[in-house]
Amino acid sequence: MLVSQILKDKDLAGVLTVKPGTKVAAASALLSEKRIGAVIVSEDGVRPAGILSERDVVRELGSRGSPCLDDVVDNIMTSDLVTCVPSDRAIQVLQVMTEKRFRHMPVMDGDKMVGVVSIGDVVKARLDELSSQADALKNMIMGY
Repeated sequence: MLVSQILKDKDLAGVLTVKPGTKVAAASALLSEKRIGAVIVSEDGVRPAGILSERDVVRELGSRGSPCLDDVVDNIMTSDLVTCVPSDRAIQVLQVMTEKRFRHMPVMDGDKMVGVVSIGDVVKARLDELSSQADALKNMIMGY
């Protein structure tokens, strides 16, 4: 399955972004309110400058305590983004996420973000793909 197929099942308007300079407290509130694990940091909503994950916030809380909430996302976000493209295979994306130990990946078309996939999205797609293959094999064996 391709990343483009995963994105078809997602609400692309649902890619949440915050602008650089946003307070960590405000971004954390957004993560909590929307029940998501990461938010893209972007000036214009299509060109990501970084990603702020719940792990980034927890890491800073653990080392600096609550004062980090008054900091801006630019200072704690991951700015060295690992991205994928719509033509990438889900299994490749899953492998990268697993090896690099992160759970959200922006999907890029050139220099513009067209979506974000989570490890949950990719695992679900892979399971659906395996289920379809198993059904096809079963039908072939049964003569359907």
